[in-house]
Amino acid sequence: MTTTQALATAEGLVNAPLIHKGKVRELYDLGEHLLIVVTDRISAFDYVLDPPVPGKGSVLNGLSAYWFAQTAAIQPNHVIHTDVARLGDIVTEPEKLAGRIMVSRKAKRIDIECVVRGYITGGGWRQYQSTGEVNGIGLPKGLRKNDKLEQPIFTPAGKNDVGHDEDIPFEEMARRVGKELAEALRDRSLKLYEFGRDYCAERGILLADCKFEFGLIDGDIILIDELFTPDSSRFWAKENYKLDAEIDSMDKEPVRAYLAGSDWDKNSPPPPLPAEVVEATTSRYREIYRKLTESR
Repeated sequence: MTTTQALATAEGLVNAPLIHKGKVRELYDLGEHLLIVVTDRISAFDYVLDPPVPGKGSVLNGLSAYWFAQTAAIQPNHVIHTDVARLGDIVTEPEKLAGRIMVSRKAKRIDIECVVRGYITGGGWRQYQSTGEVNGIGLPKGLRKNDKLEQPIFTPAGKNDVGHDEDIPFEEMARRVGKELAEALRDRSLKLYEFGRDYCAERGILLADCKFEFGLIDGDIILIDELFTPDSSRFWAKENYKLDAEIDSMDKEPVRAYLAGSDWDKNSPPPPLPAEVVEATTSRYREIYRKLTESR
């Protein structure tokens, strides 16, 4: 977690075919395995912003590796190793990618984003306000924004490679992937959330909601992508929790606040982030890493 230089891309640093370039991650084909490089790119409102945030990729990769190890007994995952030295001449400048790589087993991605909500906030709150339901799940009347739910709920989304994912009821998920697989993904997602929630609570952090991705290897369900990071989970400091208000989440909130206060129209390339916003965001990511991984 000592990275100071930002990495915008690993292209040119990896002697392997680039097979996918997402907003943050780049996937390279190693034949039998995948090489995942987590860059320092940061996105908001479906735009990749400039400049990248130094150290962000190392935090995301380090947290995912940490959580994958913590939860391996609950749910098998795709990780083989995170040691850049083992890549040999596949990497031309290993010092630039140290802490940012994950060599993983190849899995057939299941095109469902498995979302678990422990609190009624964000998109779930907006659904509840309109319908009294979240993804077709009826909830008690009179809930307030940010209320803790009596039991966490599973609210899947259909994955779209372009644009936003689509919130769907469980029945639609079952229609798309089959009832047996849908039930297995729901049960495993809830179990993972409960583990993360309890772990975070011991460290003064509320895990409001999170999302998981799964794949299949020889018919077995494998946890893939990232796990309990600020990009895939909503973390709240316990002391900041309140009802009927926006809670400052422990992630890229400085970026969102800056963009919300600017005159950017969200339909054109966003303005460059000021240095102080980049620095504040780096600090946020490093702080959540420290709080989650320090021994108790």
